Amino acid sequence: MSKLYIVPTPIGNLNDMTFRAVEILKKVELILCEDTRKTGILLKHFDITNKLKSHHKFNEHKSSSHIIDQIKSGAEIALVSDAGTPGISDPGFFLVRECVNNDVEVETLPGATALIPALVNSGLPCDRFVFEGFLPPKKGRNKRLTELATEQRTMIFYESPYRLIKTLEQFKEFFGEERIISVSRELSKMFEENIRGIAQELIQHFSTKQIKGEIVIVVEGLSKKKKKDD
Repeated sequence: MSKLYIVPTPIGNLNDMTFRAVEILKKVELILCEDTRKTGILLKHFDITNKLKSHHKFNEHKSSSHIIDQIKSGAEIALVSDAGTPGISDPGFFLVRECVNNDVEVETLPGATALIPALVNSGLPCDRFVFEGFLPPKKGRNKRLTELATEQRTMIFYESPYRLIKTLEQFKEFFGEERIISVSRELSKMFEENIRGIAQELIQHFSTKQIKGEIVIVVEGLSKKKKKDD
């Protein structure tokens, strides 16, 4: 049966690619990706020669209806992002929603995503957590941080290396000085780094170095005892 496959790709280490992901990408008629050059390198590594087509946040609204028509006509199509699972702070949600609304089958493969390794690495409670992705860069940022200040679940954020220090300073301001925070950088890559501590300790650590790579920040939720004391 024709369908859309959502295929996670490695966030760094190519050995994290699953056998099933390779199998699906080899059999589909078309692979949708954010950047054909970047995905082309991945496909070459696994000897996958299927046709690539650019599909990203700037064209997904325009191209999704045509993709759905192709699938309804019998095509099997796969969607990948530059790294990780499509739809998790990457293009994918809109196309999946449109497929669901048009009775097109969607099959999502399990695979790499940065938030779960960072959460487990943090040592913070991971039985219940909230994933915030990227905070608003400007408008609405302070409002969201104020709302999250009383969140009792562990919180997970994505951040760019250029905003890390500022974000940690804001966490200190809005969440208080004693919250435990874990910063994971370059997960699964050669220079992977996981640093834990209170905000000020992390600010001091990262202020002494050039920050590179993808960043995941895991923040301790507000404890019930602390909330009661306040």
